[in-house]
Formats: sequence, structure tokens, C-alpha cells
Amino acid sequence: MKILHIDSSIQRDQSASRQLTAHAVEGLRIQYPNAEVIYHDLAREPIAHLSAEVLAARFDAASVDELGADARNDIDVSERALAEFLAADVIVIGAPMYNFSIPSQLKAWIDRISVAGRTFRYSAAGPEGLAKGKKIVIASSRGGVYSEGAFAFMDHQETYLRGVFNFLGVTDIEFIRAEGYAHDADRRAQAVARAREANPHALPLAA
Repeated sequence: MKILHIDSSIQRDQSASRQLTAHAVEGLRIQYPNAEVIYHDLAREPIAHLSAEVLAARFDAASVDELGADARNDIDVSERALAEFLAADVIVIGAPMYNFSIPSQLKAWIDRISVAGRTFRYSAAGPEGLAKGKKIVIASSRGGVYSEGAFAFMDHQETYLRGVFNFLGVTDIEFIRAEGYAHDADRRAQAVARAREANPHALPLAA
């Protein structure tokens, strides 16, 4: 069992998504005590945004030899991120809503794992995801309420994440959601507690 744990909140101890991912990973460790866990904090150690050099190297491996050391290191970062994603059985992602979408740090990571021929491909029948057989647990935090009501149309966070991972072939996606707690520490704590209670330690894998 390999677990990839990703946090992306720029907040520290006050982060609802960090609390929820920690709880989810704790539950998985109880269920799978021999699991290998790889952790990345994209806020503290961000991956750079996708560059022209990295994009070109995906289509022409020979071009790497012509690049400088910084660009080659950036390509290595991409390869490691992609390899970790492909090797993981479960990916636990902390994804707070920032301005109705996801943190740019998380988007940069997604750009590194969305690779034609590796995690998706185009065929005569249309696009096909290649990263099948995984489970993704997304700890979603949002100060307002976007799961329903007047502002549901502004949710470009969970809808994007479900769409992009479906595109990559992952259909077993679970959202652990805490929302509606803006500017109120007590409501934040209550929202996190409700999210934890609704998602117990046992997180069954896809068949």
C-alpha cells in the first residue's frame, strides 16, 4: 500500500484542510499499518509552474541535453511528482477553496502529473485516462457554502478536481468537506468536527 499525502493550504495550524488530511491519513495508517506514506507540503515547498522547457521535454526527450542545470532539475521534479502519483494506491489531497478555485500551488502540481501518454491519451474514441485503479480522498475546505444554494454555481474547486482526476482515469473520488465557517473560529472547528465524523477512519479502496 502506497499513500501520497498532499497539502496545499497556505495556512498552518488553523488550516481546516490540513486537519482533515491528517485525519484521513491517520485512518489509512490504522487500516494499513504497513503502508508507505509520501508527504508533500506544496505551500512550504511549492513546485514551480509548468515551464516551456518541461513541456517540450515531454515531447522530445533529446531536447533535455541542450538545457541548463536549472531546467534539467525542474524536469526531474516533474518526473518525481509523476512517478509518485502513478505509484500511489491512495492520494489524499488537502484542497482549500481560494477565490472559488484551488490554490495555485496545487494547480502547479496537477500540471506536472497531467501528461499525455502517461496519465491520459487521445484515441479515435476520444480521451482516455490512464491512471486507473486509484482512490483519491480530497479534503475540501471553504469558508462559504458552495455545495448547494445561491452560490453553488461559483464552485470551481470541487468540480474542477473531480473533472481533472476523472479525465486522468480516477473514478473513485471521495470528498471530505468542511464549509460555511468564514471568519468564525468556533464554526470552523465545528465544520471540521462534522467532516471528520462523516468520514470515519475506514476508507475502503476501489475494487
